[in-house]
Amino acid sequence: MNDALIAAPPGHPLLGPVEPPFLHVMTYNLKSASGSAPHSWWRRRPLVKAVLDNELPSVICTQEGRFRQLLELREDLDGYDWVHLGRGGGSRSEATAIFWDTARLLPLEYDHLWLSKHPNVIGSRNWGSGTVRMLTWVHLEDRVTGRRFYVVDNHFDHRSEKARRKGADLLLRTIAPFLDPVIVAGDFNCGPDSATYRALTGGGLADAWESADEHITPNWATFNRWRPVPAEGPTRMDWILARPSADCAVEVHRAGVNSYAEGGLTPSDHWPVQAVLSLVPRREPRPGARRGTHGSR
Repeated sequence: MNDALIAAPPGHPLLGPVEPPFLHVMTYNLKSASGSAPHSWWRRRPLVKAVLDNELPSVICTQEGRFRQLLELREDLDGYDWVHLGRGGGSRSEATAIFWDTARLLPLEYDHLWLSKHPNVIGSRNWGSGTVRMLTWVHLEDRVTGRRFYVVDNHFDHRSEKARRKGADLLLRTIAPFLDPVIVAGDFNCGPDSATYRALTGGGLADAWESADEHITPNWATFNRWRPVPAEGPTRMDWILARPSADCAVEVHRAGVNSYAEGGLTPSDHWPVQAVLSLVPRREPRPGARRGTHGSR
């Protein structure tokens, strides 16, 4: 990928803002604001802001954020909109909130599902899950190119492999009717050697890390345990995956793990994962063809 396609702002971004038709996607487990010193949110918030100010992603998939924390994040993001629902309903508990650049992207529809036998029941959980888990999806249209795509933000269970595997099944069933390209991101709480990963990649989703033309960083573990020095390891549990549509390919140009830290303090106990990708039409759609619809789940 030509370096001129990436416009670097002041500072030292990992990928930085991109120009159309490229899209910059980030997934970031923010760590709940309930954390205690020295990892309290009031201390970490400026670091998270610094990361986002440098990178200016087109789409940001967050996990663990609580309502007040997400409001503050929204205040720190100029020109972004968001969709949110707490996993306990309303503003209660953590969320899989999605933010997007409003100058670039237009939301068309969205939904929230719980990773359980009853995905439309707020706060439901099954399969030995250690806590309530959910996903959020939003259907977006690129104001510049006119191309439409889905973003699905997930937070899988940390305790039960069965719950993660069943969550993967639910995710695949959810996106099956989507006719536009799908970008899946989140904290999956397991590594690429897991049954969950095999289910998702075997279900038509490609890991952006594996398919990227260029890696900007080593294959660092994304769960950093508050350690400011990144390390390679088995805990790359935050992923960006993509599925093309019948008429549009998804090309991944760059991918990396952002290990920004300051004064020995990390912004979160997870490093964000980032990728620059583009949606490339395979052919012109048939006249009168319907795009971007989805059926019942």
